[in-house]
Amino acid sequence: MWVGRAILWAVILVVLINGIRAPFERFTASESDSTGTSKPSKAAQFPSSSASAFAMQFANVYLNYDQKTAAAREAQIRAFIPEGADGQFGWNGVGALQVQSVQVAGVDARDANNATVTVLARSQDKWFRLAVPVYAKDGALVISGRPALLPPPARAALPQAGVRDRDQALETELQSVLSPFFQAYAHGDPAALARYADGKTLSGLAGSVTFFQVKEVIAPRGPAGERTVTATVAWQIPGSGGGNGGELEQAYQLEMVKKGANWFVRDIRGTPGQGAS
Repeated sequence: MWVGRAILWAVILVVLINGIRAPFERFTASESDSTGTSKPSKAAQFPSSSASAFAMQFANVYLNYDQKTAAAREAQIRAFIPEGADGQFGWNGVGALQVQSVQVAGVDARDANNATVTVLARSQDKWFRLAVPVYAKDGALVISGRPALLPPPARAALPQAGVRDRDQALETELQSVLSPFFQAYAHGDPAALARYADGKTLSGLAGSVTFFQVKEVIAPRGPAGERTVTATVAWQIPGSGGGNGGELEQAYQLEMVKKGANWFVRDIRGTPGQGAS
């Protein structure tokens, strides 16, 4: 008799497990297509690129106003806002504001139709963010509500960085290599650059700057035949009207390769910064 009861309980457990599992499988199946690949979320379907451009154009109108030209601003802003909305969209028509820079900082899409586009703007040497709600439908766009001013992004504190184990002998050696290289890099002469390149064609700055000095070379210890180093270079910049535009120190990351007794540049790029791992 106990065998029959065990079989009965096993049947009941199977029924219960299948009953719980079936709705879950139907739910997960609805999130995937027939090939088993997950479908993109509705938020991913929001047209972020066009909404970003739309919000930036709107912000240029919204954040530039003058009571002397209020009517012109209203005519411009109506192209962005819903039918029947206040023509000045919250401005009381008094005073003046002018922004010098407007850029899109990000898009937070809630679904396929609604998102908040965050714009970074500068006015009178002050930075702030403007959160702009945008509604999208069938390729059409509209500002769906009043924007909101937000504080600018906080300034990040860089982690302690720096090369702790530096190869000072190599740094001194590369000073004499990189000074003529950067002089050729400033001129952009392909033949001159080829003398320092490790087989790769390097493009220079085509005379847009004048080489002044390699201020510093930082070389971490590593393999004898190759090393990635950082060089700080001072350029003299031509000013307007042919005058002296001053001097700029800039940082470069170089992949160096040693062949025989000589070092060559395999690649040159901007440094990833102190916070990079």
